[in-house]
Amino acid sequence: MFYIDLKSRTPIYAQVVDNFKRLIISGALPPDEKVPSVRELARTLTVNPNTVQKAYRELESRGYFYTVLGQGNFIAKPEDDGEVAALLTQLEDAAGELHYRGVGEQEMMARVRAGCEKAAKARSNNEGGERND
Repeated sequence: MFYIDLKSRTPIYAQVVDNFKRLIISGALPPDEKVPSVRELARTLTVNPNTVQKAYRELESRGYFYTVLGQGNFIAKPEDDGEVAALLTQLEDAAGELHYRGVGEQEMMARVRAGCEKAAKARSNNEGGERND
């Protein structure tokens, strides 16, 4: 399900966030699915529960999780809360930077298409009952 690299310079909580985002975006974790408790995931990953709690707080603040008191954390349904607009702005900025560095429009478009195809393939695999965890 998760890969945590203890030797990485990336903080462990950020790796937990990245793992959850990858699974949510790919469709491996569908909306309203309950996620492991903080203690359960900390035990599984052999990390401090405070680390997992920090990751869960960040995921909730970014709209990936929601909490039901007394029941735990769940995967949130995607909402357009302005984050899509921010991501599109980042894409435009990245395209401008790549153009400045000599990358052609055709190569950029090919990469965008490849990313879309990869996401669609992951989503269709997950809809077929497979899980990427």
